[in-house]
Amino acid sequence: MNPLNKIIFLSAFLASGFLLILLSCALYNNYKTLWVILIFLIAPLPNIVSNSIDNSRDDFLRFNSSDMNSPSPVQEFCKSLTGFLIISGIALPLTFYHTHLIELGSTVMSIIGGLIVYIDITVFIWFFSEEEDENDDFNF
Repeated sequence: MNPLNKIIFLSAFLASGFLLILLSCALYNNYKTLWVILIFLIAPLPNIVSNSIDNSRDDFLRFNSSDMNSPSPVQEFCKSLTGFLIISGIALPLTFYHTHLIELGSTVMSIIGGLIVYIDITVFIWFFSEEEDENDDFNF
């Protein structure tokens, strides 16, 4: 797939997620669900940080060959933090609905829109994380 097509598809997908969240606020005249955008935008950051730390580590510092497949404590913490943020992004509108601060339609639209935003960011990272070394002639 062409990278330009990927960017166009992902931007349309992201715009639909933001549209659902903003409509959940505007249609019901209650802007408390805007916090969902912030939570789902921050959710992939711990995994990005843990992957960059893991990629910068040298393999000669590992003494055991069985350590190659085991995740580091930093990776485990970052995955737990990402999971916590995703669950918080889903639970916040449900809590607002339970306390009668927002209505059911706003709850559903904000949860679906937030999940679309998170999935879009994750797919964007996955699409463009391919190594560019395939076209490198010298491979230094």
